[in-house]
Amino acid sequence: MSVAKVIEINASSAKSMEDAVQHGLRKAAESVKNIKGAWVNEIKVVTSDDGTVTEWRVNMKVSFVVD
Repeated sequence: MSVAKVIEINASSAKSMEDAVQHGLRKAAESVKNIKGAWVNEIKVVTSDDGTVTEWRVNMKVSFVVD
C-alpha cells in the first residue's frame, strides 16, 4: 500500500503553457521525490497592450508518493 500527497504550485514561461508546466515540474523535482503526476487547475496569460501573450502562467497540483 502506498500513500500519496498533493501539493499546489505556480509556474510561468514566456514560451508556452507546456513550457510553464515543464518548468514547474522540473523545479518541484529538485526537492520533491517520487512525482507521479500533475493536473493543471488554471491557466493565465499576461499580455502586452496589443493583446500579444507575453507570459503563460499555470497553477497545478502535483502528486507524489510518500516514502
